[in-house]
Amino acid sequence: QVQLVESGGRLVQIGESLRLSCTASGRLSSSYVMAWFRQAPGKEREIVAANTQSGDSTFYAAFVKGRFTISRDNAKNTAYLQMNSLKPEDTAVYYCALKWGTQITTLFFDQYDYRGRGTQVTVSS
Repeated sequence: QVQLVESGGRLVQIGESLRLSCTASGRLSSSYVMAWFRQAPGKEREIVAANTQSGDSTFYAAFVKGRFTISRDNAKNTAYLQMNSLKPEDTAVYYCALKWGTQITTLFFDQYDYRGRGTQVTVSS
């Protein structure tokens, strides 16, 4: 079993930056993709970004538009989501997810093998 724990979410002002962390623990014996998703109130959950363990493949949702960066520290089994120039529409619960494999093969939360419980990000105007 693998556990994912997100942290770093909080209330910020428009234009500020925030870095989310997601640490994986448990039996991490194979390569895996890490992804960040978010769900705003009343909206569907959507993918934000994903990357492979080697870092050779990264995906970003169109709405990121260069504001967010996904990264990983494989030695710490931790993925990060650096979010800059935050907007009120970025307000959501942010989730991380893990899928075994070396390539990004899905953008759907439910198709990931393990999923965190989320961390709340609120951008105030």
